[in-house]
Amino acid sequence: MTTVAETITPRRQQQLHRRTLTTVLISQSFGGAGLAAGISVGALIAQDMLGSDALSGLPTALFTLGAALTAFIVGRAAQRSGRRKALGFGFITGGIGAIGVVAATHFVSPVLLFLSLFMYGAGTATNMQARYAGTDLAPANRKGTAISTAMVATTIGAVAGPNLIEPLGGLAERFGLPTLAGPFLLAAVAYITAGVILVTMLRPDPYLVAKQLEAQNNPQADTITPKTPADKPSRLVRVGALVLVISQVVMVGIMTMTPVHMRAHDHSMGAIGLVIGLHVAAMWLPSLITGPLVDKIGPRIMAISGGLTLLASGLVAAFAPGESLSALVLALVLLGIGWNVGLVSGTTLVVHGTQPETRAATQGSIDVWYQIFGAGAGVFSGVLMSATGFGIVTIVGGILALIIIPAIALAPRLHARTDA
Repeated sequence: MTTVAETITPRRQQQLHRRTLTTVLISQSFGGAGLAAGISVGALIAQDMLGSDALSGLPTALFTLGAALTAFIVGRAAQRSGRRKALGFGFITGGIGAIGVVAATHFVSPVLLFLSLFMYGAGTATNMQARYAGTDLAPANRKGTAISTAMVATTIGAVAGPNLIEPLGGLAERFGLPTLAGPFLLAAVAYITAGVILVTMLRPDPYLVAKQLEAQNNPQADTITPKTPADKPSRLVRVGALVLVISQVVMVGIMTMTPVHMRAHDHSMGAIGLVIGLHVAAMWLPSLITGPLVDKIGPRIMAISGGLTLLASGLVAAFAPGESLSALVLALVLLGIGWNVGLVSGTTLVVHGTQPETRAATQGSIDVWYQIFGAGAGVFSGVLMSATGFGIVTIVGGILALIIIPAIALAPRLHARTDA
């Protein structure tokens, strides 16, 4: 049987790369809407059902742990059979979890809520794993741009989702459901739609094409990527993973407690939706700029700037009056931007530090730790806020972000076109 690599030309590879990005963009538009539901109201549902601020970070922890397990499964499945089926499975599982959350709010069942939030996390992990699909067939000096292009479509659904909290709440009430179940109705439809799009449209599978092309081509052709043994992660991978983890921990810790902090200061659900919507927009929309910047000035410098931005976010949030909506908007926008810069630069380091034959499994394993530490941040932030207040949570997050700066000193420099 003729392999993909024996029949594909460079021009055809370019066409397939554009087609892959188009498919990922469409699916991510829906995936972003599903992602926003848990961010917006998950903590509030737990607070109402469990009657405790200290446990309000539990939903984030649960769907992040679910995301960690899914990241491992999706990474291994993609390594074995390609991205198409693996990503489709992840999104559809997340949609089923969202349906379960709706049912849990209706029956006031904490056990069902916990199980469903765990499953819902599969959509979160898949949303993140899809960014790697955009890099499979990208040129080595355009990896950052490919990552950011794959991410930016998430903005559409992610921004719309939180700002639909009030109308979706009204829809939920018409179905006899609690108001807070509304965003999860959207998440169920959005995640399942994203999964169906990937399963039906992501053909041929970009990861399988990339592996076969790599086997055909001269392994020394890519002068940018440092070559390391396939079973031994390079320093680029380790440093990139650390940048990803720190950015996630800081973002989750502050973001999770913001709706609780705002409700304690009598902000409306519409105001909470606005702040979280702008935060999520800042998480994804800057990808239009950060990806090309990573390719132009290098992931190392960009990672440092991301850490400093996260620090600024923590300080603004800590000293902002609780009733000041504009200050909270600024803090959460900075938080989103810092996370975005960390995600794009860290992912770029990981992509450059891996080889196609083991890339998907390595990426999945890294996202496991990314999600696990995020889960810990969700739980710890709730406990810390209950004991000390929102200001301490944000200051601790800002200080943690500074770990990125010395870590970057450990990352080897890439080719001059890619790093500074």
